[in-house]
Amino acid sequence: MADATASGDGKTFAATAAPHQAPAVVATVQSASAEAIASYGDFSRTAPHAPPQSALWIRHWIDNLRPDALIAWLKTGEQPLLAMALEVERSGPFKVARFMGGRHANGNFPPFAQTSDSPLAAADLSRLFDAIKRARPDIDLIALQRLQPDLDGLVNPLSALPSFQSPNLSLAVDLSGGFEEVLERTSGKRKRKKHRSQARKFETAGGFSRIEARSADETRRLLEAFLAMKEQRFRKMGIANVFGDPRVRAFFHALFAEALDEEKPSFVLHGLEVAGKLRAVTGSSHAPRRLVCEFGAILEDELSSASPGDFLFFDNIQEACEQGNAVYDFSVGDEPYKRQWCDIEILHRDAMVPLTLKGRALASSLHQGARVKAFIKNSPTIWKFTKALRRRAAGHEQPAATSED
Repeated sequence: MADATASGDGKTFAATAAPHQAPAVVATVQSASAEAIASYGDFSRTAPHAPPQSALWIRHWIDNLRPDALIAWLKTGEQPLLAMALEVERSGPFKVARFMGGRHANGNFPPFAQTSDSPLAAADLSRLFDAIKRARPDIDLIALQRLQPDLDGLVNPLSALPSFQSPNLSLAVDLSGGFEEVLERTSGKRKRKKHRSQARKFETAGGFSRIEARSADETRRLLEAFLAMKEQRFRKMGIANVFGDPRVRAFFHALFAEALDEEKPSFVLHGLEVAGKLRAVTGSSHAPRRLVCEFGAILEDELSSASPGDFLFFDNIQEACEQGNAVYDFSVGDEPYKRQWCDIEILHRDAMVPLTLKGRALASSLHQGARVKAFIKNSPTIWKFTKALRRRAAGHEQPAATSED
């Protein structure tokens, strides 16, 4: 409450905050100028956040995609509590604001400086979205998808928002106890036997080595190999290539290349080379006590039956243990090769914040669409049939332009 000083006639002429009163939480919105991005980078250096909300990711996404971008803040006084970097896209008659990166941004957790044992209150978040609505009345909906529930024990600051479960499950490996204990929990004897058998096959084929990209040239080589593998795979599956946009490819090249300048690179590429040719590639990010596999692919050729991807994951998970990580996160997608390792299911949440009547209609439509996707993917028979239809469509002159999720 405020202490008021009054004149003799009872008129208040000054008001100051009582010493015990906490500073008010205020919301501000900026266009994503160079100055705003620099401030975002300063804050994210100490505020926990997910890799797709890092300053490096944000800066390169803006540089290469040139989106209509903004940064929204919650602050107490001059001290930031929360920062959200969003891009605004047109979707038919709607304008939608979402995390930068589209479907490439998973496990989202914006930079957050928690000042108490509780996450942000719903009233504080309302201030934030009201500020966005005032600054950008053209935005119909804020779609905050694939929200990570917590990060190293810190609850997602957006958890107070009404939300629903994302249709795509995320799987991870508990690394507590080290690699030997991980193997004990996941049929380790069989995994080691398979790994030795694979090594013999790769040696017979011409020798093998696991590579970590440590230069711009190596980064370029591994990424180009991955992109070619992924294009081949998507074409075979009959789904749209989410890496097909040249601007997205340029983004990933810049992201992984500049990460090499960091003392501990926040984004890293690994590859399995057999007989001088890359047969499997993974791209990973570092979060607090967590290594996240952002993407991976294998070359489909005469050695694909030897499962080079599985071989590379074995070594990646072992190294993640050696580096002291608590979790190896396979990110979004429920696949059999992940189930062979994983003992953690991460349920991401989607929060829809409509700012207009049009936005309410779109939010309802997206929620219903997510429910349908979840129903299809949770039914093994229907999901198998859906994938078969995709593959059949891929053989037509005009493949089905559907997405991976």
